[in-house]
This record gives sequence, structure tokens and C-alpha cells, in this order.
Amino acid sequence: MDPNEIKIIYVRATGGEVGAAAALAPKVGPLGLAPKKVGEDIAKATQDWKGLRVTVQLTIQNRQAAVAVVPSASSLVIRALKEAPRDRKKEKNIKHNGNISLDDVLDIARIMRHKSLARELKGTVKEILGTAFSVGCTVDGQNPKELGDAIDAGEVEIPVSCALKKMMPHVVLNRVFFFFLVVCSLVL
Repeated sequence: MDPNEIKIIYVRATGGEVGAAAALAPKVGPLGLAPKKVGEDIAKATQDWKGLRVTVQLTIQNRQAAVAVVPSASSLVIRALKEAPRDRKKEKNIKHNGNISLDDVLDIARIMRHKSLARELKGTVKEILGTAFSVGCTVDGQNPKELGDAIDAGEVEIPVSCALKKMMPHVVLNRVFFFFLVVCSLVL
């Protein structure tokens, strides 16, 4: 194995908790890393996400692991609810019935913009509203579905952001490829 080679591994972990070394061993063991140490590094890096399941990106180079949290829309929405950390072993099937503001939804949409396939920020906001609905919370005291309908009707104004030509190249390529597939399916 080349010492300068960079390997990237994605792992789901509970924030602030040391995961089972047995779960990490098949992924990091062949790369020459100690699973227990990697688990402790993940727990240290995810302290801000205590009690939430998050995806962690491990960048491994020269037998050193750098840990970065890759948040999902649901974990960002639950974090915006500012709920107290819970013991996931004792409390199961939690209903997140809090309320978040539209500004929080906009902030989450800007964070998740790079993962979204929507053309405009408005579409990404609607994706986050769908996530808020599935989590079970309200947005500015309204049902997220009703707020999404109000955005479609033009009653709620969402700032325009990031035109297609300003997007990251891989997003543009994904859209070009998708368009190509649609055209090919129409021809056939």
C-alpha cells in the first residue's frame, strides 16, 4: 500500500459515543489502523452531534485518519430543534414535535445545497420542508406541507441562489447526464 495514497471511508455513527470497535474493524483494520483509536477520534469529532446518527467521513493517509462529519438533512433539522440530548438506549421512537423557523430551514438548505438536485434554492428549501414533515416538526407554527404549497403559490418568497452555470461542475454533469437519459428514453 502506497503511504501517500488517500482512502476515504464513510461510516454511520452516533454523535459523541464511542462505537463498537468490532463494527469498525473490517473497514479500518486492513488499512493498518486501530479500530478503538478511530472510534475514539469519531466520538471526539462528533461531540456537537450528541445523540444523533450522523455520517462520518474518514480520510486515511499514511495510517492517519482525519474525521469529518457529513451531516444529513434530517440530522440538521433535529439539531435545529435544539432538543436535549437523549439516551438512545432507553428512549426509543422519539416524536420530534418542536418548531423551527423558516430562517433555520433556509440555513439548512444552504448547507445541503451541494447535495440537492434542485435547480434553485427554492427546490432545496422544499426538500428540507419534506424532511421536516417526516421528522414531525412544524416550521413557523405551520405544517411543512402547507408552507411548501405557499412557496409554490408565490405567497412565501425564497431568495434566488446559485444559477445552473454557477453550480459545481459535478452537479452540472449530473444534470446533463440526466437530461441525456430523458432524451434517449423519449426517442426509444
